[in-house]
Amino acid sequence: MAAADAESAGIKPELGVIIPAFNEERTLGQVLQRVLVQPCVQQVVIVDDASTDGTFQVAQTYTGDPRVECVRHASNQGKGAAIRTGLSRLSAPVVIIQDADLEYDPMEYERIIGPIREGRADVVYGVRGFASHTAYSYWFVLGNRLVTTATNVLFNCYIQDMETGFKAMRADLMRRLKLSGRRFEIEPEITGRVLRLGYRIHEVPITYYARSREEGKKLTWLDGVKAFGSLIRIRFTPRRWLFGKDDDYHVARLAELASAPRIPPVPAERLVRLTPAEAAQEPNQVTR
Repeated sequence: MAAADAESAGIKPELGVIIPAFNEERTLGQVLQRVLVQPCVQQVVIVDDASTDGTFQVAQTYTGDPRVECVRHASNQGKGAAIRTGLSRLSAPVVIIQDADLEYDPMEYERIIGPIREGRADVVYGVRGFASHTAYSYWFVLGNRLVTTATNVLFNCYIQDMETGFKAMRADLMRRLKLSGRRFEIEPEITGRVLRLGYRIHEVPITYYARSREEGKKLTWLDGVKAFGSLIRIRFTPRRWLFGKDDDYHVARLAELASAPRIPPVPAERLVRLTPAEAAQEPNQVTR
């Protein structure tokens, strides 16, 4: 759906999608087709991390859409570097990371960015396992639980899927995280820095379709070890070393979030229209 069509339907395109891609020729086209029909999508940045297959050629076939930009790294730098490259090209107010495989479904964007649009959260994670979920390895699932538990212990929080590939947030916040990770350690780095700044992570259930190693899964047990190291480093590094001088932006945003409603607003058509006399008798009645 084009931006003009989305706005005419009452949906404001406001989402910037970063797609890091390395040797994803087989699935990238299918992902892009699903991304580009989402009414909320304003901008898409595909970052080809020096693929050796036809990934870049597939990406270029979609640049006829004015929302799509394709960037190519001269050498393989890793997922974290690709995310930072994509972020530098974005102008959309909200950003989401979309893997180039078919594990995460763009059809769920609206569910994920809803709390941000409503002002109830600045960071939203899509949690695997609450709804439809397929996994290919017990050890992969166990490793994810271990690093998530470590996150909760280190930062005194309670999230259920630190390593999820579906992370959405306000783009101006993501730029202030001062990310430096180059490869898969970018996932714990994003989470650790968000928590160090005092933000609460809102989680929503998503569907997840895990790939096997033969289908192109790239994470290994060594990435789990690196995740632990990243979490410990971010937890105990002085805040000024992580972020520089204090930023009034975070004070203002955290104050706004603290005063925001905890639940979604009631749809206008369901509000009860009370006369002044009824309102005096039923001051708390707002819905049918």
